Amino acid sequence: MSLFSFVKEAGEKLIDLLTPGNANAEEQLKKHVESVGLGNPNIKATVEGDKIILTGEVASQEEKEKIILAAGNVAGVASVDDQITVTGPVAQAARFVTVEKGDTLSAISKKVYGDPNKYQKIFEANKPMLKHPDKIYPGQVLRIPD
Repeated sequence: MSLFSFVKEAGEKLIDLLTPGNANAEEQLKKHVESVGLGNPNIKATVEGDKIILTGEVASQEEKEKIILAAGNVAGVASVDDQITVTGPVAQAARFVTVEKGDTLSAISKKVYGDPNKYQKIFEANKPMLKHPDKIYPGQVLRIPD
């Protein structure tokens, strides 16, 4: 249970998601999570200003982290309050890294692993949200597995 920060100005634009009084915000966010390839998890999303509160249960730490990233990498979202419970085996949480201007997956891989050729590990850890290793943008937050 943690609060994750995101770059509010970066990310995919979901029309009206953060509009005060949007009765469809939870459904919009669930559809977004599904559209990036994460299926239809047993979660609930509540929007409070520029913060999204996620509750519910998922099967793995990886699934939980990907849902947090899918919710946080939306334009206008400044933070995600993670209240999701993992029902499966306990696993070590991945680190998160915010993409900076000029970054590539190879450059990030060199920073975190000391080897630019391990970029594929980062790419795989962020599928299905990432469709191609060259399609990252400044402000995007990525999972970095050990």
